[in-house]
Amino acid sequence: MTTLAAHGAAFARATAGFGPDAPVVLCHDDADGLSAGALLARALARAGRSPGPVRVIGRGASPWSAPIRDELAARRPGGLVVTDLGVQAGAILPGIPTVLVDHHVPRSWPDPSEATVISGHADTPIPTSSLLALACATALGASEDLAWLAGIGLVGDLGERRAGSDFPDIMGPLRKAHTAKALREAVSLVNAPRRSASGDATPALRLLLRATGPADIVGGTDPEAAALQAARAEVKAALDAARSVPPLFAGPVALIRCASPCQIHPLVAQSWTGRLRRQVVIGANAGFRSGYVHFAARSAAVPDLITFLQERAPALGPDDQFAQGHRRATGGQVRVETWNRFVAGLGFGPEAQVP
Repeated sequence: MTTLAAHGAAFARATAGFGPDAPVVLCHDDADGLSAGALLARALARAGRSPGPVRVIGRGASPWSAPIRDELAARRPGGLVVTDLGVQAGAILPGIPTVLVDHHVPRSWPDPSEATVISGHADTPIPTSSLLALACATALGASEDLAWLAGIGLVGDLGERRAGSDFPDIMGPLRKAHTAKALREAVSLVNAPRRSASGDATPALRLLLRATGPADIVGGTDPEAAALQAARAEVKAALDAARSVPPLFAGPVALIRCASPCQIHPLVAQSWTGRLRRQVVIGANAGFRSGYVHFAARSAAVPDLITFLQERAPALGPDDQFAQGHRRATGGQVRVETWNRFVAGLGFGPEAQVP
């Protein structure tokens, strides 16, 4: 049995233990998380286990938090399927069967009584959460027509070139059926709402839950499609302004600062890696959430950015999130005082400090 098929079989076994009430799907708000959430919700519905409304977990929120726990408890789910939101110890909703479908480096491992973990972080190559979700959907029944959703997640997280080289058996047929251009355009639009000032990814999710392919997203004329187009225009304007800011340098790190309500810091970091190929590029946004600095690290030269950041970590507070995500695409959200300790430790001067 292939690794992906084994992941799918484990998912089928876990969901068979769900209670009689409708399960709840929770997902991250980026292209990979939204596609994974839509894929799992659609597969569960086809298998006769229609979930309630998919819950998107966005900016600064965690499914392990007390507010989310209270919200879920009121819905009395028969089970939880949580995707692209990380893996960590602790029950999200005690007593409710839970499956975590994820590809990030685990923060910690839950006890088997707390959750079943479908993790791809140790696979080679590492699948996205949406590709894991496709394997899970396949284990529940026919899902070939939903493979394009995994393609959205693959291109969104890995980029078109790496997605094609790492997973040619998936991406090859999808490029023929839908074209690479349509997949790229759909990813751009699906990601736009979460990056806008509102941060509301629900229009993208609603499209993914009913679309038959990327063309429905790219060429749609309904209110959700219009919301995606408007969000992308807003983000583009903010990104164009941020790209004009010159980087600061300290040792192996290049720092690009911005202050925007849009989530542009990952795009800012990525946009500089082609020109600063020897540096670890950090895009830092002091305007995204009051009292915090959100940052993203990217590099063409350093393959394990989580370790790179952990070796340079400042003293962290209880609300700080640091060096999370993927080895090649990580970052965090830390309070301003934590950020100032971090950049001082890297060797930056007062110009990198946030008041």
